[in-house]
Amino acid sequence: MKIVVTGSEGMLGRDVVTALKERGHEVVGCDLPEYDVTDRIGIQQFIRNEKPGAVIHLAAYTAVDKAENDRAQCFAVNTLGARNIACICNAVGAKLLYTSTDYVFGGEGDEPFETDSPVNPLNHYGKTKADGEEKVRKYCPDSFILRICWTYGKNGKNFVDTMLNLADKQSEIKAVDDQTGSPTYTKALANLICDMIETDKFGTYHASCEGFCTRYEFVREIIRLAGKTVKVLPAESGEFPTPAKRPHNSRLSKKSLDEAGFSRLPDWKTSLAEYLSDK
Repeated sequence: MKIVVTGSEGMLGRDVVTALKERGHEVVGCDLPEYDVTDRIGIQQFIRNEKPGAVIHLAAYTAVDKAENDRAQCFAVNTLGARNIACICNAVGAKLLYTSTDYVFGGEGDEPFETDSPVNPLNHYGKTKADGEEKVRKYCPDSFILRICWTYGKNGKNFVDTMLNLADKQSEIKAVDDQTGSPTYTKALANLICDMIETDKFGTYHASCEGFCTRYEFVREIIRLAGKTVKVLPAESGEFPTPAKRPHNSRLSKKSLDEAGFSRLPDWKTSLAEYLSDK
């Protein structure tokens, strides 16, 4: 199948392109500066010319804190860009996979969010992604919406590498112990995305590595597996004020994957060990 991947040069995009090619698909990548999803005429003409069987829409504005003061551009990329892609996919008969985020939820409670849980984003980034979901549902019925969480990978700046760099410079690291989610390796996530786009099981899904941890527990495991001796200390979110609020609960239920027959991702500790061994 011929598949267009937007955001193909990003952290997840590169892993998705690699995984698709390994399965024998014809992959057409597009990314800035040549292709801009906010350019409705340009991006739609590009997809119309390519005539793909599917589009995996990964291009996004992900600078969560910057988005609070750059609202128009964040909206243009995440919401209007999703609309542009959804409309042209529907027009050319291509199925669409759109990646969203745990940030569409407000982070209340301590139970995993279901795919039909009410959205209540705490920041502008989350709101634009939630609005992007609605554009996809409205304009492209043959679509997958895949909410993901705490991603890291080898093809871009990520939390794991940031912590390892800090461990080489500091005697101790503070990490928040009141935000819980599932660290997710993009290489594992890319395989699920390939599984999904090869089907017509359209709908909304959650995908993250199995198991939950706080940021503090995540950092402790990074340091342990890397064999570092730096001390890791728990902290509250209030000690690290940011322009954008973060949800305290980013747990995602994977019932949707089970019901559709998709395999869950590996445990987060197993994936973290694989990532560090791949470095």
